[in-house]
Amino acid sequence: MAKNLVWHDDYWLLLLQIYLRKPVGVKPLYNRAMVDLSLELHIPPESLQRRMEMITRMDTPRLERFWNTYSKSPKRLERAVHLLREMKGFGAAEEFYQGVEVQETFERDFRPLAEDARFMPVMLIMILDLYYQLTPSTMVAATPEVVETAKLLRLKASDVVEVLDVFQICDPYLERNEVTLSPLLAPCQQVWQRMIDKEPQDVHALTEKLKEFFQS
Repeated sequence: MAKNLVWHDDYWLLLLQIYLRKPVGVKPLYNRAMVDLSLELHIPPESLQRRMEMITRMDTPRLERFWNTYSKSPKRLERAVHLLREMKGFGAAEEFYQGVEVQETFERDFRPLAEDARFMPVMLIMILDLYYQLTPSTMVAATPEVVETAKLLRLKASDVVEVLDVFQICDPYLERNEVTLSPLLAPCQQVWQRMIDKEPQDVHALTEKLKEFFQS
């Protein structure tokens, strides 16, 4: 993510537009619109959600002015947002990020894998949660939980099974030491290492939040 990123007042317009979408109010952390804006601004969803909570509280006179100007006039807000996005350099270093080094962190979790564009790291995390709930014998395309996960992630059940199979290779308790040429091995190993110190219930809690991204 961007280092030493300064919050610009213009960003409130973008956040307010999402806030005003029905149902009006603070949106879930991984609501797709929230994530899309996070990727656009290189600001983590957690930070945007905290600022969205500031809108609810009307923490500053500036927020009150934005609210009074735009909350009852969605078309006016839409025009302001459109103009903002037309500004030269929006979302790039030369304008809003002038002098700021951008280093992507959370952004990579929501982008297709270079190794296999069917998947994003967040999808692998969610399939890992499924892995914790199943036994190897039930990691097949006919298992209802596999079918349900595939439907949510807009994948084929066989795609989910493919990832589950790679996670079996990552799992030291299974002692599956065979060589695989799957391009998913490295990404799955990375996710496995990221989650290895988390309790299964923590991974499940994260998965429940991430579902919003695919449902919204």
